[in-house]
Amino acid sequence: MSDAADTPADAVPKRSRRPMLVGLLLMLLLGGGGFYAVYAGLILGGHATRGDTSPEAEGGEPITGIAFVPIPPLTVSLGAEAGARYLHFTAQVEVGKPAEEEVTMLMPRIVDVLNSYLRAVETRELSDPTALVRLRSQMLRRVQLVTGDGKVRDLLISEFVIN
Repeated sequence: MSDAADTPADAVPKRSRRPMLVGLLLMLLLGGGGFYAVYAGLILGGHATRGDTSPEAEGGEPITGIAFVPIPPLTVSLGAEAGARYLHFTAQVEVGKPAEEEVTMLMPRIVDVLNSYLRAVETRELSDPTALVRLRSQMLRRVQLVTGDGKVRDLLISEFVIN
């Protein structure tokens, strides 16, 4: 009878903390490993290493061998569902100096492909805060297809206004 009096019938046995500690340790190890992989550039491109002594990394000397070719400003209607709203778009294309003349010559094709792409984009897609990053990468890929391999390095958007 003394045993029944010491342990009530509704008492819950004490649970082990071992699974929680193992889970916490695994979380820390995986988090640290993921951080190192990104930091070292093994995944997602990482960042410049501390030992990088190139002029571009130091910021001391200007970068040479590149040119910026302006794209004429585009005004694109956003379609019937957007009413009388327009997108005003201005950008420049970063190219290597040897390809500057050829890219300038192909500018009508670049304007055409950008105009066609921007007209196809839905208005609700433009309202997303991350839309500009996605649109920029899509437009850059299309410009690179028009100009050929290795001529266009980047697309720099200077104006992206919806009225």
